Amino acid sequence: MTNFVEELRWRGMLHDIMPNTEEKLNEGMTSGYIGFDPTADSLHVGHLTQIMTLIHFQRAGHKPYALVGGATGMVGDPSGKSAERNLLTTESLAHNLSGIKAQLSKFLTFGEASNDAVMVNNADWFQHFSFLDFIRDVGKHITVNYMMAKDSVKKRLDGEGGAGLSFTEFSYQLIQGYDFYYLWKNHNCMVQMGGSDQWGNIVTGTELIRRKESGTAYAITTQLIKKADGTKFGKTESGAVWLDAVKTSPYKYYQFWLNATDDDVKKWIRIFTLKTREEIEALEAAHEQAPHLRVLQKALAEDITVRTHSEAALETAIKTSEFLFGNGSLAFFSTLTNEQVLEIFEGIPQFKIDKTELAAGIDASTLLAEKTNVFASKGEAKKLILGGGVSLNKEKIAAPTTIYNTGSLLNNKYLIVQKGKKNYFLIEAE
Repeated sequence: MTNFVEELRWRGMLHDIMPNTEEKLNEGMTSGYIGFDPTADSLHVGHLTQIMTLIHFQRAGHKPYALVGGATGMVGDPSGKSAERNLLTTESLAHNLSGIKAQLSKFLTFGEASNDAVMVNNADWFQHFSFLDFIRDVGKHITVNYMMAKDSVKKRLDGEGGAGLSFTEFSYQLIQGYDFYYLWKNHNCMVQMGGSDQWGNIVTGTELIRRKESGTAYAITTQLIKKADGTKFGKTESGAVWLDAVKTSPYKYYQFWLNATDDDVKKWIRIFTLKTREEIEALEAAHEQAPHLRVLQKALAEDITVRTHSEAALETAIKTSEFLFGNGSLAFFSTLTNEQVLEIFEGIPQFKIDKTELAAGIDASTLLAEKTNVFASKGEAKKLILGGGVSLNKEKIAAPTTIYNTGSLLNNKYLIVQKGKKNYFLIEAE
């Protein structure tokens, strides 16, 4: 056994903790759980703090339960939300639950050993629980005054726009509270964990256990991750950063972490890796000596990409980065599928040209200024080409009159144009 709470504390993850929780955990192996909301068929980086919490919980010698909300996903949690959420169909929920189960299995050890992780679905105990039974057996133990005092409820009731809060979402804390009670009663789950926005819901569970059974349960919440510049963690221009390789490619996932600012990475290296204090302090010292080498960013990006995807996915992500931003070879590009090429160049200007026209040969300035819009005019193209500032397929264009044809195509389909150091364009021949 190791001290789980101290691990969260030095990593900067701990937010709130109920009195005597740390002492309870230090007595011996304890079961605890975190709930995951199945609003999509993949988790995203916003869920990683809770995934890492369960990993640390298991590594400390405790037994983690991952609850997927097959029932609560049909209701919607008002915590941190400014509007009512769309409810999911039974089919959508089943699909989402399957994807989430597969992802959590990459991070936690499931099995039959004493502290192996267990996955539970609250639909299993709610699907036959009638409304009348619920309000009799659960609702009578928690007063409306108690529920109204919760910040998540007050913020929605006092919010602008007058949208208010439906009874459906108002009842959420009772349902989550019953989850805790059920797991406490049937699986000896003594502690519930979650993000700091879940404190009210978690405490409702401990209160239900106390009032219904005179029992004792415990609570821990972790810090909500925020970026130093005030923008939302886990969001990019193209949307959320998903753990599913189909939704967010390993290359983009790797780049998300690699592009962390120095202020952010100093926190994230502790939260999102399992590196020891000594390893992290050594990396921090190296980073202070030469920030331009981005030692912390590389260590973070490599560690979390392997854990989420695989060593092979990390290798491809690094080679892709080297190809685009370093001295990567064209041989690597030839190993990519068309789907991978389009993933890499998503968000980068793309143009299509006629392959039969290219077969006859097109000079560089015509190709880049008339057949495509890499340059606004031939004059502009010629000027930068003569200045040595334009490359095609990783080689400097020697002159505006240099001829390119289908023999120049990569994978018999693409031309990659680079203007300056970082401005890329993809030309696709059809």
